[in-house]
Amino acid sequence: MSGGALGKVFKNGEVIVQQGEAGDCMYVIQQGEVEVVHQAGTEQQQLAVLGEGDFFGEMAIFDQAQRSATVRALGDVRLLTVDKTTFLRRITEDPSLALRVVQKMSHRIRELNAELARLMERLGG
Repeated sequence: MSGGALGKVFKNGEVIVQQGEAGDCMYVIQQGEVEVVHQAGTEQQQLAVLGEGDFFGEMAIFDQAQRSATVRALGDVRLLTVDKTTFLRRITEDPSLALRVVQKMSHRIRELNAELARLMERLGG
């Protein structure tokens, strides 16, 4: 990981956050792509590929739970790290930011619900 004028650069394959570790910030992708993967035993499932303008790790801003997935750089990626204090200050400056985050979280929950329904249908449940 190296510092830059804006954000931090992670190299291809570098782990940005590790499933199970404590989290206290979120990340905004300024350039490049990351993959979000979930480990269950020896199985690893890619959950998403995120690109410029996307964010991840936002749940750590709202709770102190462990990271629910691992996020790795796909190629070089530049990320802006946002801690809770900075996030709350930015919401005070621009309340629409909170709405955009909630909308994205809602969209992700809908996608997860749809995937769960497909899995249940396949299992005959």
